[in-house]
Amino acid sequence: MATTAAPAPIGTHAGASYGHGEPTGIWSWLTTVDHKRIGTLYLWTALTFFLVGGIEALIMRMQLMGPNGQLVSAEVFNQLFTMHGTTMVFLAIMPLSAAFFNYLIPLQIGARDVAFPRLNAFSYWVYLFGGIFMTVPIFFSAAPNAGWFGYAPLTTMQFSGGLNIDFWVIGLQILGISSLAAAFNFITTIINMRAPGMTLMRMPIFTWMSFVVQFLLILAFPAITVALVFLLFDRFFGTQFYELAAGADPLLWQHLFWVFGHPEVYILILPAFGLASEILPTFSKKPLFGYNVMVYSGIMIGFLGFGVWAHHMFAVGMGATADTIFAMATLLIGIPTGVKIFNWIATMWGGQLRFVTAMKFAVAMVALFTIGGISGVMHASPPTDLQQTDTYFIVAHFHYVLFGGSIMGIMGGIYFYFPKMTGRYLSEKLGSLHFWFFFIGMNVTFFPMHYSGMLGMPRRIYTYDAGQGWDQFNWWSTIGTILMFVGAIFFIINFFKSRKAGAIAPNDAWGAGTLEWSIPSPPPDYNFAQLPVVTSRYPLWDLKHPEMTADIAHSAPDEMTITDSHAVPMHEETEYKTAKELGIPMPFPTIKPLFAALFLVVMFSGLIFIHVGMFALAMTITIGGAALFVGTLYGWLTSPLE
Repeated sequence: MATTAAPAPIGTHAGASYGHGEPTGIWSWLTTVDHKRIGTLYLWTALTFFLVGGIEALIMRMQLMGPNGQLVSAEVFNQLFTMHGTTMVFLAIMPLSAAFFNYLIPLQIGARDVAFPRLNAFSYWVYLFGGIFMTVPIFFSAAPNAGWFGYAPLTTMQFSGGLNIDFWVIGLQILGISSLAAAFNFITTIINMRAPGMTLMRMPIFTWMSFVVQFLLILAFPAITVALVFLLFDRFFGTQFYELAAGADPLLWQHLFWVFGHPEVYILILPAFGLASEILPTFSKKPLFGYNVMVYSGIMIGFLGFGVWAHHMFAVGMGATADTIFAMATLLIGIPTGVKIFNWIATMWGGQLRFVTAMKFAVAMVALFTIGGISGVMHASPPTDLQQTDTYFIVAHFHYVLFGGSIMGIMGGIYFYFPKMTGRYLSEKLGSLHFWFFFIGMNVTFFPMHYSGMLGMPRRIYTYDAGQGWDQFNWWSTIGTILMFVGAIFFIINFFKSRKAGAIAPNDAWGAGTLEWSIPSPPPDYNFAQLPVVTSRYPLWDLKHPEMTADIAHSAPDEMTITDSHAVPMHEETEYKTAKELGIPMPFPTIKPLFAALFLVVMFSGLIFIHVGMFALAMTITIGGAALFVGTLYGWLTSPLE
């Protein structure tokens, strides 16, 4: 058995291990730079925040279950709906996608790790500490309370004088650093670290959609960063970037926010599209229909996503010309999205369908996102949008997109990749209960909101009088939320139970065709004992089911493959070795990214004390945090990598 890093044919991964000889214990998790462990940390943390956001939603729905509700006050409700939106977008869905970025991208492209392992760890710890910074204030009635849009001038000191918005402004800046660090890392990884033969047009669709998302992140986040810096200076240093009396324009915030905010929608949904594009072919026993078009449509969605932001602003009076341009762009972006839906249906058409839980979630994602997409096309018309904007119709629309699309797709991905991450299957019985409670509950919650919105129910109100025609729709929406919460309980039980007692999964748990299924479950720290040579989009199907990929072009074997890859047998490994035994250099674990992230957050959080009259303490904390951050960063950059 080879002990070098030379490329080898698919299937020759002897030397991989289940235990891998990796360090264990809390310290190993605090110091890890292994992309798979960091992906696992993202998954656990994001699921925790998802539960927090769900509890916030449940409290809001209980308040609105009937007219004149008195469960919470108006101020608490403001904090709940602000933190619910902020938590779900920035602390749950985006990091859940990041969990899959971290875990899967190196495995799918045949790499041993990401390009910058320490930067990868740093991005996670910044996310964790930033999320804690934003979430903890809700327990002290000081959470952000002006909506997750943060519209100025509502968020300026004149109208929001407490610390609430300070936590939001600073917290989003911190989270932006995490997202940008990760984006540059994954772009570098995908461009430079693909295995031999892994051309761009052989990459799995999930990696392709992730690739597009990273560019969206680095192009969209600067816009909201500028908006937040302006708001921060207005609040802390008395500038007037959003003050009309000073010659500024409050609409500046809306333009800057939505230049970020609409690409953000695709940042949230494209990873789910990618996961569905891995699940549907596997359980249809067919290659993905129209691979090239799926790639191009994903790129086109990313490109057009920067040209539709002002359809969120049809009500502000931009004028007929601007309204027409953004209406046309919004209609146009429906084309590449519709292409994906047709291709998913064509993939399943005539396939040998197997409806395990992951497949149920993927199919539900296609159906529910289609409903949300159709209502989105309705909002491309300014006259229609004027009737529906700031009503519960909009709430229904974006929840069909983000819950019916993103969350359903991500849940399908969890069920699909859990065996690869843990070596065990999730329970199909509990998974089916989870799916049906989520699917039914989601529709019972959000479909009635179309009706209450059309009847004029505004968003963000904490109570309402009887006799307006909204009562029954709000009652049903609350019942649906309770059903989803029950589904979440089934998922939690399944998740924890299956980690220890789930059925043992083989390397290729589902009969999939991509590289990540060719190595043990869970993968060793070095991923591949020998770097694979890739000759098609579905290398495992080439080995096991060549008839399934007969119509897909393959490259001719070269000298590195020795023999045709079809002749290489796949088998479960029985001999396991560590990276050291195989002579594979691995990056050293280090605590420095954690401390760098902690000191970065400390540096930002010092600003909070300015608004409580403790300027000296604020400067001490800010300057001290900055000095410790720079010192830790210097130690990080000057220490050996492996």
